[in-house]
Amino acid sequence: MAYYRCSTKRQGQSGLGLDAQRSAVAVYVCDGTLLMEFEEVESGTKADRPALDEALRQCRMRGAVLVIAKLDRLSRNVSFIAKLMDQGVDFIAVDMPSANRFTLHIMAAMAEQEREMISQRTKAALVAARQRGVVLGGRRGEHRIEDHAAAGRARSAQVRTIKASRLADDHLQIADQIRRDGIGSVRGIANELNARSIMAPRGGLWSGAQVSRLLRRASTGASA
Repeated sequence: MAYYRCSTKRQGQSGLGLDAQRSAVAVYVCDGTLLMEFEEVESGTKADRPALDEALRQCRMRGAVLVIAKLDRLSRNVSFIAKLMDQGVDFIAVDMPSANRFTLHIMAAMAEQEREMISQRTKAALVAARQRGVVLGGRRGEHRIEDHAAAGRARSAQVRTIKASRLADDHLQIADQIRRDGIGSVRGIANELNARSIMAPRGGLWSGAQVSRLLRRASTGASA
């Protein structure tokens, strides 16, 4: 899956920025298979990226790799880094082929370090304020490490549940589309999902039983 992005409408209309990215991706992919292409024209302050969301959705369903032309500007966008890490999608940047999810962790760590530096400067300012006699804050209550550990485990379980639910929703959309196209049996839907290279929830090929559980999820809320 290829994702192209330029930051101004003028670049998008001229095609200069997008054409350069397409050429770079085409040269990199060469004899490989490029399943789909997604492009986005946005300002630097825009947070919503529907084309990126759809590219990530397709990568999740097909077990595909996301290919982007340039990492340099995207790497400075914390929301982009967080989104890629949260989706669990592997990616390749043509201008930095060695970059991977580990690279994103480093970038996120650098962003975290910057936040820590800001926190330290804030604390220093508070200390200076106290020395001037300013009364700050109040009693924070008791904090136990066990409570934080339990909260961390609960958050981890919640993240896994959200990811599984999001993937199941993606699969349901495709299954509904297949049914609208006239394929109604669970075996037929499974065959069509496999033909479209859409991976089953735990990888591999779809079976009729898995499709049956997926369709039941629409009414029961259970995972496929």
